[in-house]
Amino acid sequence: MLDANLKEQLKTYLNNVTQPIELVAALNDDAKSRELLELLKEIEGLSDKISLREDGASDVRRPSFAINRVGTDIGVRFAGIPMGHEFTSLVLALLQVGGHPSKAAQEVIEQIQSLDGEFEFETYFSLSCQNCPDVVQALNLMSVLNPKIRHTSIDGALFQDEVEQREVMAVPSVYLNGQPWGQGRMTLEEIVARLDTNSAEKEAEKLNQKDAFEVLVIGGGPAGSAAAIYAARKGISTGIAAERFGGQVGDTMSIENLISVPYTEGPKLVAAMEQHVNEYDVDIMNMQRAEKLIPAAQAGGLHEVQLANGASLKARTVVLSTGARWRQLGVPGEDEYRNKGVAYCPHCDGPLFKGKRVAVIGGGNSGVEAAIDLAGLVGHVTLVEFGAEMRADEVLQKKLRSLKNVDIITSGQTTEITGENGRVNGLTYTDRNTGESRHVALEGVFVQIGLVPNTEWLKGDIELSQHGEIVINDRNETSIPGVFAAGDATTVPYKQIVISMGEGSKAALSAFDFLIRNSAE
Repeated sequence: MLDANLKEQLKTYLNNVTQPIELVAALNDDAKSRELLELLKEIEGLSDKISLREDGASDVRRPSFAINRVGTDIGVRFAGIPMGHEFTSLVLALLQVGGHPSKAAQEVIEQIQSLDGEFEFETYFSLSCQNCPDVVQALNLMSVLNPKIRHTSIDGALFQDEVEQREVMAVPSVYLNGQPWGQGRMTLEEIVARLDTNSAEKEAEKLNQKDAFEVLVIGGGPAGSAAAIYAARKGISTGIAAERFGGQVGDTMSIENLISVPYTEGPKLVAAMEQHVNEYDVDIMNMQRAEKLIPAAQAGGLHEVQLANGASLKARTVVLSTGARWRQLGVPGEDEYRNKGVAYCPHCDGPLFKGKRVAVIGGGNSGVEAAIDLAGLVGHVTLVEFGAEMRADEVLQKKLRSLKNVDIITSGQTTEITGENGRVNGLTYTDRNTGESRHVALEGVFVQIGLVPNTEWLKGDIELSQHGEIVINDRNETSIPGVFAAGDATTVPYKQIVISMGEGSKAALSAFDFLIRNSAE
């Protein structure tokens, strides 16, 4: 099942296993069980510290398997075959159950170990979901560090009946003690913060004690990462406050237009950006949402950024790189059926709609790419474009038109997403040529209609365009002296990763130039 190169790599990783571990399989006499057994036997053969049993009779989910540290109650469980994006989760689980230490911060590890209570987590994932591994790996690690925490990862595409029963229509979906607990990408720190009710106050206290930065970057996407690196290379005190390091890039499946990198994936690029930033003396403050900007009283003075947890950060210059998020349709039914048929990530949630009928709203590149990807998974795709023709690149349009299970509707204005019994059952649109209202019966709607800048918190404090973008000049200066901006949140045209990186670099250089020309009072 594993090719020779992958086997050799895995064997090298497994040399780090210091404690004996046991793989306990629960299998049926079907193709997927045989496939899982083949994988587990290959893993067993790569290390003398790994053994395999096939008598996991206690688990009703089949095929599934546990990874247990022999003689202890430490372990994790996978229901399904963790390949694709989840293969890394499997490797980490083998290493961590096998005694290899985590790279998580010591204070986070201690926070996990001190959690009190009984926590039985279940996470539904799909093998094509780039956000799922973050959640799976975080909860696996927590179950290794604290015996009161247990975790099972479940391939939603393989356990369709269970997914239907629990009405799981978006991944990752996390259940705690049998009840829905969370959806979407979550970091280890975010999960721990939710379980540790005093974490926000403790974090705010720590942040309030920090000295003023010379450059404070708000946002940790491509623009923010570049700004931090360029600022830190100047030898000045630099901090990043980000709600989620990497931003929306972490939700991007394939990236093929980053110059000198022919192909990569969003999570890989985010990891590379974070590693690069960490090579410099940059204070990364993750899980921090900015809520208010208080400009300095005079040029060269201290700006203040107030955070959602009650803390405040001060800096002589600020680089705003808060990025953008998916634009919503704003029609009846969208909010009501979010994660119950309404989705925004075709790579993550597409496998949950296997064999079903779905719609994609939007005929730009992202919409057409989504429709192409979904056509290989679902029963039928209807693409609805507001304009008279699709706006995607011609090569993508040609590919879409070649697919037999795709219908294309142009001049269609989506007016409502309908549902029944708590989940989507259709979409209503108006034919803009005739004015006629039509309904399409389906089970899922994927919205792909562009981006909205994350700038609501800046209204009234800084000049914004009519579209909510931060107005900047060619030096990335905003309407406030000493405050700069870069990336998708600004008026710069063409929202691209490579452009954001360049803009972030420019903003940092402009901030440094401002600092040397303005002394603090």
